[in-house]
Formats: sequence, C-alpha cells, structure tokens
Amino acid sequence: MNTSLKRLKEQNDALILAHNYQCDEVQDVADNVGDSFELSKIASEVNCSVIVFCGVDFMAENAAILSPQKNVLLPVRQATCPMSQMITSADVRQLKEQHPGAPVVCYVNTSAAVKAESTVCCTSANAVKIVNTLEADRIIFIPDWNLGQYLASKTDKEIISWKGYCPTHRGITLGDVLMKRHEAPDCEIIVHPECRPEVVAAADYVYGTGGMIRHAKMSSAPHIAIGTEVGMLHRLKTICPDKEFSALGETVCPNMKRTHVADVVRALERKEYQITVPEGVCIKAKHALDMMLEMGT
Repeated sequence: MNTSLKRLKEQNDALILAHNYQCDEVQDVADNVGDSFELSKIASEVNCSVIVFCGVDFMAENAAILSPQKNVLLPVRQATCPMSQMITSADVRQLKEQHPGAPVVCYVNTSAAVKAESTVCCTSANAVKIVNTLEADRIIFIPDWNLGQYLASKTDKEIISWKGYCPTHRGITLGDVLMKRHEAPDCEIIVHPECRPEVVAAADYVYGTGGMIRHAKMSSAPHIAIGTEVGMLHRLKTICPDKEFSALGETVCPNMKRTHVADVVRALERKEYQITVPEGVCIKAKHALDMMLEMGT
C-alpha cells in the first residue's frame, strides 16, 4: 500500500471502501471491495471514525445514512450517478399521487431524498423477493426501467416503472451478446439486470455484481463473459485467477473511473468531501433501507 495512505489511514482511524467498478489501483488499496449496499453495511458494522467511500455519490450517502456517527468522505465530488439524477423526490410524490396506495420500491441507486419518499429499498439481488413479498398487486418501481422490466418478468404483479436507466448498462447490445457467442461459443454469459431486456433474455445468467462473484466461484466454465461495468473484470480475476473473463462491449462508467489513489490520499489529508444527510431525510431514508433488510435478506 502507498506509504502516505497507510499513515493517513492510521492517523484518521479510517476505512477505505471501493465499489467493484472502481479503477484497479483503487480496488487494490481498499480494505473492502464490493457492491454499494454490501459496502454500506460493512461501514455500519466496522468500528472506525472515518469512511472513505470510493464510488459515486449515492453510495457515500447510503453509508452516511447507516453510519450517521461516522465521517463519510467521497474523494471526488464530481463522481455522481447519472441514473440517480434521473428522478427527484418531487417525481416520487407525483407518482404516489397518480397511483394511490401503490407502494414505492426504490433501487438503492438513488439519492437519500428519493429513498425518503419510498416505501422500501432494494438491490438488484433482492428486488424480486422484495416485490413478491409486498402484499400490493401494483408496485411503483424507481428509477431503472430495465430492472423494472426484469422484475415484471418475475412476478404476476403490475410494475409501474420510471424511465430511468444506467447509460453504461444500456450501452450493452444484443449484438454484443451475439458477437461473443460467435467468438467464444463455449463461454458463459452473465449480465446485470440493468441491461436492456433483449440482452437479459439472450444471456445465460442474470446477476448483480455480488451474484456474478458467487457464480464465478462455483462455475466450471473456463471463460465467463460479463455484461456490466469493466471494473468488475479486475475483481473477478483477483478472486478467480484460474478462469478467463471478458466484457461485453465497451462498458466503462466515466464517473466510476474518476477516483484514483491520489484522490483517496487527498481526501484523508483535507477531510473532503464530507457527505452528510439532513436528519429528517436520513430518518425516512433509513426506514426504507431497514425495511429492505427485514424483507429481502
């Protein structure tokens, strides 16, 4: 580990968390690497004073909601999530007015203000279970339309989906899947449920990043192609060095790639950028997250 970074970690009693999509160098210096909610849970459980969250803004907010007594730092202020910015708290209130009585299932890839207006949160891994556990026949799902379509295929309930999307996952096409089938006919293809419906339908398996890791560990396939952000390749190769992994298409999230080790060092030196959530918003958002933990684990 970078000597300066090690010293700063010790001085600040800090924990460094990195999302699976972060640059290789950031993953390599992190104390924990994982998906956004997995890391937020770790942040709430580990005894430390400072959390440096190497990811995008909503992830650091999740950690701040679950660990209000800790100082949560986002190393790069511009590391934002386009999908989370596609819906506001006012949009959610309008949806509830348009569909009275329908619970709002909110993907964790959203702002704290949006979570505060929601009934329950979900991840890509537990979304199907959350939706099927709710007693209502009509569900408002926000903000990812593609994930909403995937949910609709797994339930008899009516899913009212917002038209948000992840630009990186939407960039993966059916042509990318067909090309991979042609180039490597024996490989397994795993895609994220944020991908287009036709991509999901053509894949062998559909998992969030945590599920991809679990599957890769158990799979006997020597080559696995993944339909998600390219940073996942480094994570998979680190865990399963005996297997070959490749990506479907050009799957780089520019915001996930904004953070470098130098930014982590600077964040600890300057105590920036501190992420805080207003108390009223925090209480309501935490309720939606706690509901998820009750229902979906």
